[in-house]
Amino acid sequence: MKIQQLRYIVEIVNQNLNVTEAANALYTSQPGISKQVRLLEDELGLEIFERNGKHIKTVTPAGKKIVAIARELLVKTQAIKAVANEFTQPNHGVLRIATSNTQARYMLPAVIERFSKQYPNVSLHVHQGSPNQLYDALLSSEVDLAITTEAQYLFDDVVLLPCYMWNRSIIVKADHPLAKLSHVTIEDLGKYPLITYTFGFTGVSDLDQAFNSAGILPNIVFTATDADVIKTYVRLGLGVGIIASMAHTDADTDLIRIDASHLFKSSMTQIAFKHSTFLRNYMYDFINYFSPHLTRAKVEKAEWARDNTAVQKLFEGIDLEVR
Repeated sequence: MKIQQLRYIVEIVNQNLNVTEAANALYTSQPGISKQVRLLEDELGLEIFERNGKHIKTVTPAGKKIVAIARELLVKTQAIKAVANEFTQPNHGVLRIATSNTQARYMLPAVIERFSKQYPNVSLHVHQGSPNQLYDALLSSEVDLAITTEAQYLFDDVVLLPCYMWNRSIIVKADHPLAKLSHVTIEDLGKYPLITYTFGFTGVSDLDQAFNSAGILPNIVFTATDADVIKTYVRLGLGVGIIASMAHTDADTDLIRIDASHLFKSSMTQIAFKHSTFLRNYMYDFINYFSPHLTRAKVEKAEWARDNTAVQKLFEGIDLEVR
């Protein structure tokens, strides 16, 4: 059994059982991957993949368990290399982060600027996506850290660190009727077509809860994962936008921002990483730059916590910043 063979079967699963795409991702040949997978199956005496002719149809029950263990072994392999690099090249390396468009556009630039000045020899990669995509990237070890703003229930089996709270705002054009109201209610908002984040993305469950409590069915006419896209369609007059307050900037002079913190409950932004991740020194610093209360001592205690309930207790009494 070879590490490379384990890497092959994991990548095949990552590429939705497409061997050609797995070969492209690993910069190798499709026949080479197929041969090595067959050799591994022969050695184990069972099939990892169920096939239909030359095509892989699904992962066998035994294969699912093998792939899960293979993922962990590959993470451990990466951790061994990371430990070595920590001592041989402490200020060199790679930091891979998964986050939402809003975080990448409005919260990370200042943090990344500071980090890059401190660690010019660390290559930084930012992946953007929905909560499900962030979770999948973290679980498959495609990234080291995930910054999540909603759907924290997806991340129960990883370490979750509380960063800050954030609120939502309503955005409309200056001539919109809502811009003339001194106090907007959920009933007022329910009268208009809405543009907000994609279902299953940031804050939609909280929106549903607010409207459901008032017995109102919201008329959501357009959804997007990017706040800038939402603002574009508000400008086109398609509807009323609901975005993270941080996404309305001084440059948006043509859009009126109406505070909606009284309509929708605040949400928490958190940083997630796998229990098996070896955090480099520069990773601790990045986390601290993003949220100053997340000191290395606190993060190390969280690493040893048995679950996220225990992690939450570490931060009891800390008033998180609201952004």
